[in-house]
Amino acid sequence: QVQLVESGGGLVQAGGSLRLSCAASGGTFSRYAMGWFRQAPGKERDFVAVISRYGVTTTYADSVKGRFTISRDNAKNTVYLQMNTLKPEDTALYYCASSSLPASQAMGNIPMYQYWGQGTQVTVSS
Repeated sequence: QVQLVESGGGLVQAGGSLRLSCAASGGTFSRYAMGWFRQAPGKERDFVAVISRYGVTTTYADSVKGRFTISRDNAKNTVYLQMNTLKPEDTALYYCASSSLPASQAMGNIPMYQYWGQGTQVTVSS
């Protein structure tokens, strides 16, 4: 059983930056592709980014491409999401998730992720 705990959310002005972290425990971290998703109030959970097991490949949603960067440190069992040039529409609860499938298969498919964190809130003010 993998446990995931997100941190780093908060309130930031538009144009600002935040760095989210997701610490994993209970499994072999490098066996999992890791993804970030987000969910705004009243909306569906959306894909943000995914990173392969050893960080070789990354994929982003078009809405965050060029502004967000996903990375991981397998020695620390942690995946990160650096968010720059934040916009009010980035406001959401951000979740990390792990998939036993390769990142190229998991991508933004929510059912392909077996474990989820509880989320960390990001609020961007205009």
